[in-house]
Amino acid sequence: MVRLSETEVILRLCIVFFLLLTSCLIGLDSQTKEIAYIHKKVSFRYLLALEAELYINVVVAAYNLVQLGLGWYNVEQKTSNPKWFSYLLDQTAAYVVFAGTSAAAQHSLLVVTGSRELQWMKWCYKFTRFCFQMGSAIILNYIAVALMVLLSSISAFNLFRLYSPKRFFRFKSSS
Repeated sequence: MVRLSETEVILRLCIVFFLLLTSCLIGLDSQTKEIAYIHKKVSFRYLLALEAELYINVVVAAYNLVQLGLGWYNVEQKTSNPKWFSYLLDQTAAYVVFAGTSAAAQHSLLVVTGSRELQWMKWCYKFTRFCFQMGSAIILNYIAVALMVLLSSISAFNLFRLYSPKRFFRFKSSS
């Protein structure tokens, strides 16, 4: 794709770290309580938004690793096509992770507060460790989203610095 700068490499590695840490927190977290002589186990599979967030995080972490791998072996190109592709994929990844994290946060808020109309009990009174780990996973995911926004800004800068400020969508060398 595009030759990566040191800042992009560090940002992508941090994004991968936060996304995989969040995925581990979500995927490995479960808690079992005995409620009225019944063993009740709660995990991320009971909350569809957390399951979707887990899969989104893994896919976006893999995308960032692929971008790192392609960036190591490619040389700077004069065309803007790889930079456009990288920019659009970075934007899409940031938006998808933000949407998934926001959906998981909203679903988790329903778990914390409960809903009498939907007959949804408050889980966090009974499953406190599960709720704290899900909350920390959501916070880590928002940190990853902030890093992805920063990375997307760098991708935009790398793309649009190729174009002339005086002529619309013309390269600087062809002005």
